[in-house]
Amino acid sequence: MSEGHKKKSVVKKVFKTIGLVLLAAIFIGFFFFLWQKSQPKEVIYEIVEVKDGDIESSTVATGKVSPRDEVLIKPQISGIVTEVLKEAGDFVKAGEVIAKIQVVPESSSLSAAESQLNVSKINLNLSKTEYERQKQLYAKGVIAKEEMDQSEASYKKAQEDTENAKNNLDIIKTGVSKVTAQYSNTQIRSTIDGMILDVPIKVGNSVIQANNFNEGTTIATVANMSDMIFIGKVDETEVGRVRVGMPIKLSIGAIEGKKFDALLEYVAPQGVEENGAILFEIKAAAQITDSIDIRAGYSANAQIIFSKANQVLTIPESCVSFSNDSAFVYTLKEETPKQVFEKKHVKLGLSDGINIEVKSGLVKGDKIRGNEASDKPEAGSEEENKK
Repeated sequence: MSEGHKKKSVVKKVFKTIGLVLLAAIFIGFFFFLWQKSQPKEVIYEIVEVKDGDIESSTVATGKVSPRDEVLIKPQISGIVTEVLKEAGDFVKAGEVIAKIQVVPESSSLSAAESQLNVSKINLNLSKTEYERQKQLYAKGVIAKEEMDQSEASYKKAQEDTENAKNNLDIIKTGVSKVTAQYSNTQIRSTIDGMILDVPIKVGNSVIQANNFNEGTTIATVANMSDMIFIGKVDETEVGRVRVGMPIKLSIGAIEGKKFDALLEYVAPQGVEENGAILFEIKAAAQITDSIDIRAGYSANAQIIFSKANQVLTIPESCVSFSNDSAFVYTLKEETPKQVFEKKHVKLGLSDGINIEVKSGLVKGDKIRGNEASDKPEAGSEEENKK
């Protein structure tokens, strides 16, 4: 074998050896990677401390704030609006004039009233003539006093009938007479003290009075803004726990940073279906100070408090594990170099959906296992989410 062939053989053996070594290294690395992946990772948990706090069990009802007394002012006579003296937002007293109406008489009623007046005038003239004649005869002693008194009574009655006919004609023409001027139906007055919420009519509008076939034209809406109530709805899953007299906290959307006390005073006995859910109407008397300007129809949320526990031991409800009818938490025994926990039975109380009351099994200051630390979003991801 020549020297060149020997060199080539040596080089081949070297490369073969190197290839086998690399292949073995790859296999060993691959199996090491799989072994490492199969090893259980050490889970780091958040540590939660048992502390005192307040727990409230409640539900939230959506609705609006409205005046308890809201009155529609309607005319007692039909006609044309000639003057509007008030506008929405004005305060009025009971009896104060809001608008004035000019009566548009019906032709048949007007004709009958004029005819009645003419007839009463004819009767008056006849009675007057008869009375004057009887008066002269009585002065001469021709007739008795009884006949004289009867003639005088007939004359006075004819005068009264004529006056009534005139008043009736005035009322049909103008809606008011001399006798009833202060009680005129043409002056539309407020029936309560309060704020005018709406004046839906304008000068020149025709209005009609309420009758058996028509509710009449609304001249104004007046409400007592010092007595407000919350009107909302509660789902059927919660209404069984709602009772009249329960305290309520009102949050009004237009007034930020303030909550108002209210007292539940009505729960509807029958529910109404809305979007596939059965809802029950509730009403609560709102306690709102005079310094707060509340407008009718503000949207509001009512937090109805079912039960409350003050200054009790509390922990996050997410820290509790349940097995059958028992509840457990994991208390911290050792934190370094590795977290070590001990399973402990606890007796629970009231929950608000986030925190829960601990009645026994823990004391203030105990440290328990919370969520995995990896479950918490990192600071960078929080900033990205905000963006």
